[in-house]
Order: sequence, then C-alpha cells, then structure tokens
Amino acid sequence: MKKFQTLISKNSIDTIFNTARVEEVIGDFVQLKRAGSSLKGLSPFTDEKTPSFVVSPAKQIWKDFSTGKGGNVVSFLMELEQFSYPEALRWLAKRYNIEIEEDTTFSPEQKEAQKSKESLYILTEVAKNFFVNQLHESEEGNMIGLSYFKERGFSNEIIKRFELGYSPNKWDAFAEYAEKKGYSKEVIEASGLVSYKEDGKRFDKFRERVIFPIYSYSGRPIGFGGRILRNDVKAAKYLNSPENEIYFKSKTLYGLFQAKQAILKKDECLLVEGYTDVLSMHQAGIENVVASSGTALTKEQIVMIKRLTSHVTVMYDGDAAGIRASFRGIDMILAQELNVKILPLPEGEDPDSFAKKHSSSELSAYIKDHSTDFIKFKANLLLEEAKQDPVKKSELIREIIKSIALIPNMIQRELYIMETAKIMEIREDVLFKTLAQIDNREEPTFPIADRKPELTIVPSNNKKIVVNHLTIVEDEIIKLIMQFGDLEVELKDDKNELYQTTVIEEIVNQFNHNDLQLSNPFYQSILDEVKIGLESNELRSGTYFSRSTNQDITQLATQMMIDSHSISENWKLKQGISTKTIEDSISKDLFDVLLRFKALYIENEIKTLMNSIKDPEMTEIERSEIIKKVMELTKIKMFFNSHLDRII
Repeated sequence: MKKFQTLISKNSIDTIFNTARVEEVIGDFVQLKRAGSSLKGLSPFTDEKTPSFVVSPAKQIWKDFSTGKGGNVVSFLMELEQFSYPEALRWLAKRYNIEIEEDTTFSPEQKEAQKSKESLYILTEVAKNFFVNQLHESEEGNMIGLSYFKERGFSNEIIKRFELGYSPNKWDAFAEYAEKKGYSKEVIEASGLVSYKEDGKRFDKFRERVIFPIYSYSGRPIGFGGRILRNDVKAAKYLNSPENEIYFKSKTLYGLFQAKQAILKKDECLLVEGYTDVLSMHQAGIENVVASSGTALTKEQIVMIKRLTSHVTVMYDGDAAGIRASFRGIDMILAQELNVKILPLPEGEDPDSFAKKHSSSELSAYIKDHSTDFIKFKANLLLEEAKQDPVKKSELIREIIKSIALIPNMIQRELYIMETAKIMEIREDVLFKTLAQIDNREEPTFPIADRKPELTIVPSNNKKIVVNHLTIVEDEIIKLIMQFGDLEVELKDDKNELYQTTVIEEIVNQFNHNDLQLSNPFYQSILDEVKIGLESNELRSGTYFSRSTNQDITQLATQMMIDSHSISENWKLKQGISTKTIEDSISKDLFDVLLRFKALYIENEIKTLMNSIKDPEMTEIERSEIIKKVMELTKIKMFFNSHLDRII
C-alpha cells in the first residue's frame, strides 16, 4: 500500500480538499459533459472511443472505468501529471490561492528528501522569473529583448501572458544568480540551463537569447525555447532545453496550457509550427492554437490534444512543399481517430504574419471558409502534381488509400473511400480492394494501441466455479459504509420498536455486540478506522476515505462510491416515471446484508469447528464441547436463515 507523507500541515490539506472542486480541476484537462448527476468524458489515460470517465461533483471523486483508476482531485493530478502527493497539493493551493502551512513534525532529513524531489520544478520556476525580470527590469533586456518583441508586433499583454523573457549577454548570469540563491551545481546542471566545465568555468546555455517558457499541461514551467538575435554568430537560431526528468519534447506542445480552455470551448485545436505563430494568433483573438515547436509531431502530443477535442485543423505555410512534408504527422492524427482539416495560407504567408494582418473576425471567417477536409485536400494537391500521367495518378491514389487505412473507424473509412472515388473518378470497389490489400499485406506505419483481450470464462463439466459468498457480503458492507455511512436509517429492535441510527453506527454496533470480524484484512483495517472515528463522534464514510493518503484506500473508496450506470433524471422529469433509488430502501438493505453476514460468519465458524474435531489428539471431553458449540451455532444459523427466507 502506498501511503504518502508531506511537509504540508493537516489544516492546510483539509483546506485544499474543502476548497478545490474536482469538476473544475478535471475540466481543465478533460472535456466533460453532463450525464445525470455526474459528468462524463473520454479517459485521459487511454485512447478510448466511448466516454467511460466519470466525475461526481457531489462526492468530489472521479472514476475511469476503462483503466479502473479512480480517486480524488489530488490523485487525478498524480495520475495525469505524475506529480508527487505534495506537488499535487501545492498545485491546487496555487490554483485556489490557498496559503500553505508547513508541518513541523518532520525531521530535517525527511524535509530535505521531500524538497529534493521538487527542486527541478522549483529551479525552472526561478529561471523563468529571472528571464522575465531581465526582460523588463534590466537596461540590456529592454534595449535588446523587449525591443525585439515590440518590433515583432507583440503587445505587453501577450508578452506578460506567455511570460516571455531575456537571457543577458554574460557567460554565467543565471548560473551566478542560481548559486547565490543556494541551488547546487548538480540541480542547476540537471535543469539544462548551465554547463559546468572541469576547470570550474560555467556557461549559460541561453545566453543572449529571447526566452519562450514552455509549460506542462497543468501550467508548471518545465523548459525553455530561446531565439538568438545576432546574425554574426555560428549558433542555432532556436535552442530548446535538453530533456530531463520534467521536460520531454515528445510529450509537450507549446501554448497548450494557455489554449486548453479555448480548445474545450470551441471543440477544435489549431496546430501551427512555431512559438511566434502561437503568440500572434493569441494576440489576434484566436486562442485555441498550439505548436509542435519545430519538432516532428508525436503520438503523445496528439493524445494530449485528443483529451480536449477530436477536431484538429493544421495551419501551414502557403507553399506546397511544406504541406507535403506535413503529411506524415497528419497520418498520425488520422490514426488516432481525430477529424483533420488543412488550412492553407496564401503564398508567402505563415500563421505569424497572416495573423498580424487580420482582425479576429477576419481570421475566424478565413478559418471557417478555407479549412478543407484532409483527404479532399491531399487528393486535389496530388492530382495537380500527377496531371494526366496515369502511373503517377495510380501511385497517388495508393498513397491516399494508405492514409485511409490508418483510420480505425470503419464508417469513416468508407466515407473517405466514397469521397476519394468521386475526386479521382474511379470506382469505389477498386478502392475498397486496394484498401483490403493494404490492410492484409502492409504493416501500418502508426499502429493503433493493442486492445486488451476480453476474458471469457468457460464452465467445465467436471469442475464447479466456486463463489465465496462471504467475500461478496463483505464487499456490500464496505460499500454501504463508503456510499451511505452517514445516512440516517430507521430500524426495529428486538422488541419490535423503531429506533433511528446511522448506517455506520448500526454496522459498528452489530460487529461489536456479536464480536464479529471481517475475513478480508484490508476491509477490517477500514472498519477499524471507522470505529476509531466513531469514538470521537466522527462518521468516517466514503468522503473521508477518498481523501486518504493511502492510495489503495482512495481507489477502493472511489470504486465503491461511483457506479458505472445511474438512473437518468429524465425518467421523472420527462416521462413522469418515479424510480426507487438505493437510498429509498437502505434500511432494508442494511438489515439484509448484516443478517446474511452473520449467517455466513456462523457457517464458517461451524466448518472450522467441525474440521477441528478431526484432530486425533483431541480428547473426548474437548470433542463433546465442540459438538455442543456446533449445535448452538446451528440453531442460530437456522434462525438467521428463516429470517433470510422471509426477506427473499
């Protein structure tokens, strides 16, 4: 079991959990739609086609039925962003402007170990602030860096929103600054910002460059892009941070953090190539835009977009050569079952220059009017190149069919085949035969992730499938605690008189009075925790356990609090049909479950006692006592069974 320790005080943790809203946080990452009292969306952890990711605003938990993962708002960030427990808490505290108190009970060694895990993130944040400060506060930064951004037409708002910066023309300006702040050479070098030589010399890698901070999906600075402004040096025009523990080029899209809300709202993502393309589009009012930052598009980047939308429009320069070079990336997008459109710009234009010449309304109109379905665009482009050459035309048709073969959705495939047949003036059956040949003979360049095989249980004629009824009933008891632990119920006592209690109080009372134990040690540990809470007048139900630092308990609480199916409110609102909920019959269910547990518990006790009689070393007196005990238990079991028969 994973249990997490944190330097953050319990009061601060409670404040974070009470303030943070799971639907708001997850809504930053996943497109959620209302489904009864819950919200649903596509899993951010798999490439599923049917939404199985459920968020419960009322219970403040989430459950991903495609992977079995689930938990609270903190565990979501830990799963998605690979945060540590304290990192997730600090991220939430920052989002909701909560001041954190440190826990003073940790030893200096424990504190140092925790801080070392976050050092790279913290140093990258320090570096970003350093570059921003240099741009705005230093004379060199104003004259060189800020002047460059102004000459490129970027407003103060955009410069501040994207936290653009400048690295001064000094060999070790940042290295000196970071060391004075107390950061070790090992951490500074691990960040990729500074190189240290054996002779002790140090060199800032982004020296004399304007800086474009690169953010994670959740908004933490993880790396930098830098552009050199001088033409008389033999250095790369653009430089990116090297990969390290927090920055991976293949899993990063520039501008995604700033664009994700707009992408969710418009249900479309515009894909461009460079940093300035993103900045200019944002400045023009088009904010649902991200860049691959000059690197080849990767599957991981596409999956990040897919979390937010299934519609991608690729914006490229007006020249046909650049568009042809992009075909590989577009094929990868198709393979992920996204709808792809191409937006060619006028010759000589790129997204940066084009955005600067047009207003927001003009850009929106241009995007709407000139976006072309990928297959149609590719067919027309290649047809123009082939002219009337039948051999070239045959080759380009096969190239188009290869792209269609990458699409997993069979309906989409058929529609694209029909469209291609019209454009190419060729029979559909010929194209379908070509598609079948490609499917059978050629390995897809970008295969779809393997699906997990379904498990089929075939009963044998000679073997019986053994069902442990006690385990099933124990599941139901823990589920009652998690789902309805604090719910008030009305029951009858031995004198047939009504009394009111809560689900938790009744379960604990029955277990204590009859000296019962759950056979599952994990479940028993949860019940023990419930008993401890009750001693201090606290009803520890699912909400309490969903906030546990024990990951296994959090997962269990989520699993038992969220059902894969729920009764739609429309039955009553639109159809006028009232349906009974579990809450309506909770008193009966509680009585039933506890009675069944007692009957099964006694049955197990009887089996254990009967097995003990077989011991050859047992005396007759001992054996007689056991048989007497078995008879007493059998009477009690018969009493319970008679009540169960009435219930059934």
